[in-house]
This record gives sequence, C-alpha cells and structure tokens, in this order.
Amino acid sequence: MAGALHFILLLFLHYGSFVLISARPADDTAAVRSTVDPDAALTPTVSLSFAGKTTNTTDVPTTGFTTSKSTTKPPTTTTETGKTAERAAPRKEAEEEEEGPLELARRSTRSVNVTKKPKTVPKKPKAVTKKPKVVKKTKPQVKKSVSRSAASTETVPQCPPLGLESLRVKDGQLRASSFKRRGLGPHRGRLNIQSGIEDGDIYDGAWCAQYRDKNQWLEVDARRLTRFTGVILQGRSSIWSWDLVHTYKVQFSNDSLVWTPCMNGTQEAIFEGNQYTETPVLALFNTSTVARYIRINPQTWYQNGTEGDICLRAEVLGCALPDPNNIYAWQTEPTESRDKLDFRHHNYKEMRKLMKSVNEECPDITRIYSIGKSYMGLKLYVMEISDNPGKHELGEPEFRYVAGMHGNEVLGRELLLNLMQYMCQEYKRGDQRIVRLIKETRIHLLPSMNPDGYEMAYKKGSELAGWALGRYSYEGIDMNHNFADLNSVMWNAIELETDRSKLINHYFPIPEQYTSEDAFVASETRAVINWMQNIPFVLSANLHGGELVVTYPFDMTRDWAPREHTPTADESFFRWLATAYASTNQVMSNPDRRPCHNKDFLRHNNIINGADWHNVPGSMNDFSYLHTNCFEVTVELSCDKFPHASELPIEWENNRESLLVYMEQVHRGIKGVVRDKDTEAGIADAIIKVDDIDHHIRSVADGDYWRLLNPGEYRVTGQRRGILPFLPHLPSHVRPLPHNLRLPPHQDAQTEAERHFGEGGETPQGPAAQAASATSTQAPCHHQGYQPETCCCCQTGKEGVMMKNGG
Repeated sequence: MAGALHFILLLFLHYGSFVLISARPADDTAAVRSTVDPDAALTPTVSLSFAGKTTNTTDVPTTGFTTSKSTTKPPTTTTETGKTAERAAPRKEAEEEEEGPLELARRSTRSVNVTKKPKTVPKKPKAVTKKPKVVKKTKPQVKKSVSRSAASTETVPQCPPLGLESLRVKDGQLRASSFKRRGLGPHRGRLNIQSGIEDGDIYDGAWCAQYRDKNQWLEVDARRLTRFTGVILQGRSSIWSWDLVHTYKVQFSNDSLVWTPCMNGTQEAIFEGNQYTETPVLALFNTSTVARYIRINPQTWYQNGTEGDICLRAEVLGCALPDPNNIYAWQTEPTESRDKLDFRHHNYKEMRKLMKSVNEECPDITRIYSIGKSYMGLKLYVMEISDNPGKHELGEPEFRYVAGMHGNEVLGRELLLNLMQYMCQEYKRGDQRIVRLIKETRIHLLPSMNPDGYEMAYKKGSELAGWALGRYSYEGIDMNHNFADLNSVMWNAIELETDRSKLINHYFPIPEQYTSEDAFVASETRAVINWMQNIPFVLSANLHGGELVVTYPFDMTRDWAPREHTPTADESFFRWLATAYASTNQVMSNPDRRPCHNKDFLRHNNIINGADWHNVPGSMNDFSYLHTNCFEVTVELSCDKFPHASELPIEWENNRESLLVYMEQVHRGIKGVVRDKDTEAGIADAIIKVDDIDHHIRSVADGDYWRLLNPGEYRVTGQRRGILPFLPHLPSHVRPLPHNLRLPPHQDAQTEAERHFGEGGETPQGPAAQAASATSTQAPCHHQGYQPETCCCCQTGKEGVMMKNGG
C-alpha cells in the first residue's frame, strides 16, 4: 500500500492535477455527476477524507451542491479503472479566502486516489496509475456529440441553448468580473453578435474583460434551476482586432456567491476554446449539472500574436427544470404555438416530404413545381396555393415569398413551410380570411432558393454553423449581389439624356454581358430570373435573417457610397409595405426590445431604405422593381440566423400575422384589363402611368394589370405602345378598384373608365403604421380583414371621374 501511494504521489507531482478537455471529456470512461439540493442548509455536514481518515465538519461553505445522496457517506466519482474512489470536499471557508477558489480546487483533488476505501464499499478501489489523457483539438470546429461516458450516465436528451444568441436571455441576466467599456460589456458576450465597422463604439463584438488575469469571468443567470450540459464559445467579432480565449473553466452556483467547479473525473476541467474568432466551438460536460448560475472563467487568451485582451462570445446549453412557483418561469420558457404544425428544421429530403404531404392533404388548392436546379442538382421547389392551381386567372394578382437566398438564414424557410401547412389547414376549416385570400390571390412560396448552402449549414447545426457558413452558393456566390445591376443602367441613362420624356423608367433590359455563358451568375439566380419573367408577379418579399428590420428599395447607392438614402419613385408605398410587416410583427413592434447587433432600427420604426443601411448592388429587390412589375421588400426576421428548433413555435407566432397582412397588400391600388376598343381583345404591354410617380408598369399577356398605390387621388394614363396616352382620372383605394381600360386603335380617340367601389383590405394599426401612412396623400381606411365596406365618396370632376377617401 505504501509503495502504491508513493507511486501515485510521483505521478501527481509529474503530471499535475488539471486535465485539458475539448468537446469530449479527456477520458471516455470518466464521468462525474453533480446534482443540486435547493433546500440545502448554508453549512451542512460534509464528509472530508484525507489519507483514509474521515472527519465530519460543519465549517465548510456550500453552494447548495451535493455530490452524494447522503452527507454521512463520502462523495464518490468514477475513475479510469471503473471503480469508485472518495472525492475530497472543499476546505474550510477561511482557507478558501486565503488561497482562492482555483488553488482550493487544486488542493482538494490531491488526495482523491489515495484515500482509504469506505467501510460501506465491499471492494477496495484500485489506484489510478495511468497518466491522465490530454485531448487536444486539431481542427477549429468540433462536432456536436455526446461522449460515450456521458451517454451511459445521462437519461435526458441534449439541452437546447438558453437563448443568449436569440436574446431570450436578457441583458440583466449577464454579469462579468469587469469590462473595458460599455460597448464590450457582458451584454455583448452573445454567440454570433456582430460589431460595427469601427471598434470602440457602443456596439462592439464581444465581452472583453478590463483586466488580463485568470480571475475574470462572464456569468449567466438562468433565473431558475437549470440542467446545464455544455458551452459554445467564439472569439471577438471585429475587423481590426483578433481577440479570443484559448482555454477556460466552468463553475456553477445557486446563489452567485459560492461556486463549484465543473469536474472532469477527479480533477477540475479545463475546456479548449477558440483558434479562430468566428468558429463556434462546443464543449459538452461529462455530466449535466443542475444550478441557477454558470460562469465561464478564461485561463489563456490571445490577441494579434501576443497575449492580449480576454474577449469572448458564448452560448450556454441548458434545460430549465419545472418550477411553477418561479417568478421568471414564463420568461425563460419558449411560448408554444396554438397551431399544430411541424416545428423542426427540415433538410432537403424532409422539406420535399412535407411539401408533398401538404399537397396530398389539399390537392384542390396546391401544386408543387420546380423552377430549376441548384449547382449541386437540388431542385428549387415552389408551392403554389390558389383556387385554380397551375393557371393564371384574369384579374387575380400573383404573389410570391422567397426564402433561403442565404442558406444559413433558415427561419424564412421554416416559416414558409409552416405557412403552407397553416393555409391548407385553415382553408379546410373554413377560415374566411384564408379562403378569401386563396380565392382572390395566386400565391407562390419558394422556401429554399439556396438549398446547397442550407445543407452545409444544416450539417453543422443551429449553433455551430457560425455567422457565414452556408450563406453563399456552392460556387461561393452571394445571390443577394448576383442579379443584374439595372440601377447603374438607369442612372447612366439619366446623366446622358437631357430630354427626360425619352427616358424609360421600368422594364429595363438585362445587359448582354450578364446573360452570356461566361457571366459569373449562379444557376439559382438564373432560375429565379426566368421565374420572374414567366409569371406576372405583383408583390413579393425576400425573407432573410440576422436582424429585425424590413428594408425597401433601392438597395444600391447611386454614387457607390457605403450608405446613403436612395429612394425609388414609389418611396411612400414602399414605406407602407415595410410598415405593414414590421408593425404587425410581435418582436419588431415591441418598443422595449434591444438591438440585435450594431444598429438600433427601433429609431426608424423597424423599417429602412436598403441603401441607407448598406450598399447592396445587384439585389433581387432592385432588379424586381426595375425589370418587372413586381414590388419587393426584404424582411430580416430575427437576430439569430439559425434559431434552435425549440424557438420555432414562438417565431411562427411572432410572424404569422405579418405574413398574412403583407400578402393582403397585393390588393391595394387599382387594377383592371386593357382591351382593344373595337375587338375587346386584351392588350399586352400597355403602359400604365401615374402622374408624379416616375415609374410605370405594363399590362400582361391577357391585358390585365395591377398598379399598387396608397389611398389617395391620382391622375392615371394608359398608353398603347407606339400610341399617345389617354388621360382619365382614376382613384386608388385600400382594395383595388377595377378600371377596365379600352384603348383606341389610333391616337385621337378617347377612352372609357369603368369605375366600381372596391372592398376594404387589411390595414396595419399602431404608431408605426400611422407614421408611414402620413407620407401618402390620404390616410388609409382603418378596418380589419376583407370586410365588404367602403371608405370612399365620389365626386365628378370636369375632366372625368375622381374619387377621394372619406376616412
């Protein structure tokens, strides 16, 4: 026995008492389980074991943690040999104050393998004679997996993130030992948070400690007992600085005063952090630990080639335990949706399966078709929802939602899958709002424009994909910059032409160099352009993620400035469209929410001109406006690009009304059919002009047209190509008023305008909506749903029929 003890002592002196581990524990057979007793006394009786002698004391400080069910039996831990050995309890409080918690942890583990077996254990434990393993990470990314030892001892599934990235964890739940400045405070220590262009502002890209020592920490208060299972770490987001944490420890507490370290077997665990600032690294604990608070305690760090600032971004994995009496319970648990939908992430195969099931459930109103293939051969599937699928109906507007342009911004994909399920279910139930929307609108849902990018992000998972993995196509193309730059074509023409009457302002042709085979254009982009050209879309939205804002054209600045307000001729209506979504979104419309990353869009009512945010040449929004009749905005749906599956029900609740209200905006303005006055045949490509709005639209193949307008008085003209225009006065309404125009075969004849009162459309309410409507000539009519009521009164003018809103 003495020889064995001597040999173990030599091992300890040689190898030390700390073990470095990465996502998996250092030893696949080593496991330690910590549980919490919330009712434990502050000074319980704890068994201490030193060199085989057991002593009971009441002077040991406690965190509320226990390592065994009984305080009369020494706590045990599983060693490499699979046997049990006593684990020494912490020293007295006086010694902890003198030596510090880290030295205390070191001392308390030194006698673990040399204690005498307890009398209650029938067999004598074998001493550990192996050198402790050190697992070093060779790649910056670590797979999200549970070790065999953890799997053998845990019965609960892997826990979801607490919500640092999604902002479900509030700023008040984050504390730190110190921070350099406000912009680097603990509230910035969130996974994937993005900094501004310059360091030093109030929106910097990490928590950074003020001091450079091993006593610094970032603390998360879960606000209730939580089963913690792991931590994900990132370095600092910055263009100019390279700050990250190489290794760190983790500690737990119930009162934020006394802390218990995370253990790896008999020794305090040290986890491996980051080698690259943007790559998330996951560390799973040997076993889950129940507590309220968790701390991340950096041990080594790096900055620009030398030891520098301690900076990190983090997410914590944990399962909240049932606690109905906890005052924070309602804040920490995701709200469930009242709708019975498939709330999970769907890869390509699962997406096809879900779309097929919706089509089989509602075959009379749905159709699945493909508009092309990705670079890797995955089809770009579209779900059509209409009372006559597969057919364009005269006078019925075409609407589209596009999601997944950036493959790692996945919420839009899941929302569109939810939307098609929801509309099918509600149509079958007879929901009149949904029934009417389907009967009066042809709806197209493209859930994944970039399926190749999505599959890359999906394989890593919601927390490990980082900020950019899967954003680009398989060829490395950012499709949000991949459409033809028609803005420059328009602005160059304006500079060269002195006679503005000769300028075109719509249906700009695509430059030849863009359509050549050698052009660097993604196959997905070409497919969407063909789709736009083949279907006469009137309204669209492009669903993105990573922020909470709705942007509207133009997205590109005229002089290539980094950012500059660059309005279209339809600025007031685009502001209305953006407000229609933002003001009905439950998160965007919350005045108490905090900014996602580095810009506070609350000051703009959560809408902004795209170019006033940042310059985006070649955007789909601008292309759609300048090349087709379709108006389109971009919706940034959430701060988190790839929210965990547990967040999907509440995200659906946040966006359901917004998705429906925005679709209903396709029924604003005027619509009609342009016919030949003699033959009554529909006339395609007739130009519809609105005075004082320097942007025209055209009639489509059957002669029908839609001109989106805010309520007000407008002077509208129609012109057959090559023929001088006719000049009737036409009104606009919340619901589109039909105006069937009959064009003469020669330039001298006049035209007729058939006028009808339209019915009311869904109008967003609230201060943001009122602010947007103030930019139009008349305030919108305020009533809910598609109610058969009118808000207009008639006047007969000298030059034709005129209408104005009556409020």
